[in-house]
Amino acid sequence: MTLLRRFLPGWLAAYPRQKLGADLAAGLIVTVLVIPQSLAYALLAGLPPQMGLYVSIFPVIAYALLGSSMVQAVGPVAITAIMTYAVLSPLAAPGSAEYILLAAVLSLFSGLMLLACGVLRLGFLSQLLSRPVISGFISGSAVLIIISQMKYLLGIAPQGRSSAELVVDLLGKLADSHGPTVLIGLLALAALAFARHGLGGLLGRLGLGAPRAAFIGRLMPLVVVLFGTLAVVWLDLDRTRGVAVVGAVVAGIPGFEFFLPGYESIKLLIVPAFVMTLIGMVQGITMAQALAIKRRERVDANAELVGLGAANVVAAFYGGMPVGGGLSRSAINVAAGAQTPLASLVSALAMIGVLAGAAHWFERLPLAVLAASIMMAAWSMIDVQALRQAWAYDRADAMALLGTAGGVLLLGLETGIGLGIVLSMATLLYRVSTPHIAVVGRLPGSEHFRNVERYAVETIPGVLFVRIDERLFFGNLGAVEMRINQELERIGEARDLVLVMSAVNLMDTTAVEVFAELNQDLAERGIRLHLAEVRGPVQDRLQRSALWSSLSGQVFLSANAAFEQLRQPPV
Repeated sequence: MTLLRRFLPGWLAAYPRQKLGADLAAGLIVTVLVIPQSLAYALLAGLPPQMGLYVSIFPVIAYALLGSSMVQAVGPVAITAIMTYAVLSPLAAPGSAEYILLAAVLSLFSGLMLLACGVLRLGFLSQLLSRPVISGFISGSAVLIIISQMKYLLGIAPQGRSSAELVVDLLGKLADSHGPTVLIGLLALAALAFARHGLGGLLGRLGLGAPRAAFIGRLMPLVVVLFGTLAVVWLDLDRTRGVAVVGAVVAGIPGFEFFLPGYESIKLLIVPAFVMTLIGMVQGITMAQALAIKRRERVDANAELVGLGAANVVAAFYGGMPVGGGLSRSAINVAAGAQTPLASLVSALAMIGVLAGAAHWFERLPLAVLAASIMMAAWSMIDVQALRQAWAYDRADAMALLGTAGGVLLLGLETGIGLGIVLSMATLLYRVSTPHIAVVGRLPGSEHFRNVERYAVETIPGVLFVRIDERLFFGNLGAVEMRINQELERIGEARDLVLVMSAVNLMDTTAVEVFAELNQDLAERGIRLHLAEVRGPVQDRLQRSALWSSLSGQVFLSANAAFEQLRQPPV
């Protein structure tokens, strides 16, 4: 038993028996509720519907055993599905054998990259993208998802290579919409919208508690699917009125299919796989951390990457569809009462039973209902609130959000996320290259120094106190030098310049050389250069530089010490 515990994940080796009932119930509930979602996301990815069920088994088990989140649920998700379709649809016909193989290769590559990042402890790379850029990417992808599902909702087949072309063609073919399909789709949309925005309030007024009302609301997609399917079966709408349905769902449990990707596949998919890895990394870790905070738990970012990577590697050989940490899937898991990853293991095992005996029940499920379910989920992913907050707080972040979303819509997912990274880096470079610099003085009766433009402060004639609120490196030295010279000219007859370095946590080699030249130039003009509140790591390096030994002034422990000494009349 001791040897066995060594190889078991920590949560399983010390599993609390009192949580068993909750996990068993949650696993069974999640299985039932995510079946329509799994079918829908497989179709969204351009794959046969049963593949969404396949990757809800062994990939889920792999993540449950290797991940660190107690309640995050892994499986088919909207973002990975639309990315799969966007990447592969130009390369092969959706649903074809070649397309299915490419999807498996894409899953394998992204899984291996995630695994490598986890093993090498590169979880910090999930911070490469700012929140506004992530929000812009997800929002743009959500709009793409909605556009892609309009054809199923309207019963028409638009043509176009870009989202703009698809929208134009959709508008031109509205008159050809299939009436019964549109009716089913709109009724499903209306029911789902009511479940999301009105049902909770209604149930609350009827005396139901918030948790129970929320859980009933999450049951609604399954109820809508059930009624939509029953309507098609009872009225024979697929055979007599031409309503499109899922069609044959291959029953039974498939085996693992191992393969080696060829050179052409590697060349075509290595960059898209990297983009998918980056998005999966950010989404998976962010979701796991958010869930852990609510439950007062901790997650290991690197263990999350190992779990997600293993899930995608397994998915490549069993199901062939990339997977990720799903927002709605995890919400269902939590609402169902899951306490540990055992709930996911139970769900995976129950899904085997569904595939073995109940897959054929979904063959007459109308595509319009699935499209409505996907569109409602995508609509909730459009983060207008994030745009409002960014616009009110920082216009640069808001422009990065809009630029990323626009890039995704107009240029495609890969170009869009690339544009988002460029915008993030450009925003960062702009901020650090234009540092905040303040002329400061002492608040009367205190030892605190504040900006002369914001407070009534004491100053010393001929002495300039300047606080630099940024690290000093080659990219911002021009702005720093210019501002210092402007302030020296403004006060006229200057005799001392004190640089308050409390916010400077780094000075690169170029900065030290530039400040050494500034020190010499000021000395020739009869102005002494002083430093105050120099941070320890910065001072350790400066002591090994020529600036330290040639400084015309002094190094003060605090700005107040400099103020007290320099206020004395010069000897």
